[in-house]
Amino acid sequence: MKIRDKYLSYGQQSIDATDIEEVVKVLQSPFLTQGPKVDTFEEKIAHYVGAKYAVAFSNGTAALHGACYAAGITNGDEVITTPMTFAATSNAVLYCGGIPVFADIDQLTYNLDPSQITQHITSKTKAIIPVDYTGRPADMDAINEIANQHNLIVIEDSAHSLGANYCGRKVGTLADMTMFSFHPVKPITAGEGGIIVTDSEEYYYKLKQFRNHGIVQQPEKAPWYYEMQELGYNYRMTDISAALASSQLDKLDTFIKRRTELAKQYQYLLEDISFIQQPVFLDNFDSGWHLYVIQWKEPHVSRRKAFEFLRENNIGVHVHYIPVYWHPYYQKLGYKKGLCPNAEALYQNLITLPLFPKMENSDIEDVVKGLKKAGDRFGN
Repeated sequence: MKIRDKYLSYGQQSIDATDIEEVVKVLQSPFLTQGPKVDTFEEKIAHYVGAKYAVAFSNGTAALHGACYAAGITNGDEVITTPMTFAATSNAVLYCGGIPVFADIDQLTYNLDPSQITQHITSKTKAIIPVDYTGRPADMDAINEIANQHNLIVIEDSAHSLGANYCGRKVGTLADMTMFSFHPVKPITAGEGGIIVTDSEEYYYKLKQFRNHGIVQQPEKAPWYYEMQELGYNYRMTDISAALASSQLDKLDTFIKRRTELAKQYQYLLEDISFIQQPVFLDNFDSGWHLYVIQWKEPHVSRRKAFEFLRENNIGVHVHYIPVYWHPYYQKLGYKKGLCPNAEALYQNLITLPLFPKMENSDIEDVVKGLKKAGDRFGN
């Protein structure tokens, strides 16, 4: 008999009648895209995080690409980032002709280790892209200090951490540019979507131009007149997506509160399981708890067998992430295994547990029951 009859995914969107109503309003309006909803959403999210500007994109990867473009990353420029992320983080550097340089992670937070960053700075280094892994903000004070010393741009990949706080400040005010993602499993969803928030007027205008084919409207020359001044992309967000995301933003604080409650329940129920290492709760970081990751303390339990056992019992565990430079494409570029020992060691033991606002307390209990059964079945 399976632990659960119904499959429990690792993440899932929370859509209610208000969200649907806002989307329907757009569907019944004259503008499905390039209308007023995108501007409204940009203003709303900038206000929420405390930034001056926001520029919405079709997805988070496009937003990161735009940020790298606005930062002036070009052929041969080096950008230091973490390997414990989705490939989009470093891919955005490659899109601009830059060179991703992977620095190791802190063993406590799993985020980019500032002390490792300094070891990789060269005359070609242009920027740093820290990632708020699992929703916990990176050590931004230390990272910004390094960036200031070496005249580097900081682009914070906060795909996981909208609504999180760092030393009393909201994520979105801690870097030169900050990216949020609105994929369905993220803190809020637009279906697909992403955004860059910044206090820089220069970056703001570059981002707006980049997402719209490199085109600039010039009505002073003629009412219809526009010019393509740079090679941009069609990375615009639709009004449909903006309406959904704007409605979701109204519920973000409630979502984060529930995610935190569920994370604390995991913490309590897992504390006596000897073969599991939990993430650490830190006083000065309010995580967005996008993911709840644990480590298996092998050889007591085989992660592979436990993973398969949990999936067979309808518990949708996952692994976030395979170190980016392990992927075949990066291997073809010349990256080798062994670059970041801490990240590689974490990956070998890592497993992601289900966590999303619609989960019930009983769902957490099922996951913990499954973990214990896996330990009993596969332990030495």
